[in-house]
Parts: sequence; C-alpha cells; structure tokens
Amino acid sequence: MKYNPSSLSRLEKMLAESEYVIRYERGTFQSGYCILEERKVVVLNKFLGVEGKINTLIDLIPQLRINFDQLTRESQKIYEELIRKSETQAP
Repeated sequence: MKYNPSSLSRLEKMLAESEYVIRYERGTFQSGYCILEERKVVVLNKFLGVEGKINTLIDLIPQLRINFDQLTRESQKIYEELIRKSETQAP
C-alpha cells in the first residue's frame, strides 16, 4: 500500500462502511489510537502524519469487528490484504 492521502481515504472509507467513526483528536495516545468498542469509534492522534495514520490503521483494522459483507468490492480487497499481512506477521 502506498503512503499517500488517497490510501488513507480508502482505509477511512472501509471503516465508515463498517459503521466506524474516525475522530482525529489530540492527546497522549501511547500507540497512536484508542478504540471505543461499544460506540464503534476509532480515535487517532491528529498530530500523526499521513504515513503514521496509515500505519496505525493498518495495525488497527485486523483487531476490529468488520462486517465483510458491508464492504464494497474495493474495500473487501484491501481488507483481505490487511488480514493476510497481519496473519503472516503474527508470532
């Protein structure tokens, strides 16, 4: 995945399709994000650059409850790629 605003938008769109809300806030986030599971809200550190936001979402998305059937075909492909990548990196 390329690290540009377009890639970030695709990741944000995927989360929106799964009814997650992304908020960019300032704060002391140890890992760059915080998840409010009950509300399907992902809070990212707004001071991260585009590359940092993309990396954070790539790490985060496999941990979320994503409804695959709600995703568009493009988002399904991205999601499958992220899951496959996270499984190969698991210890």
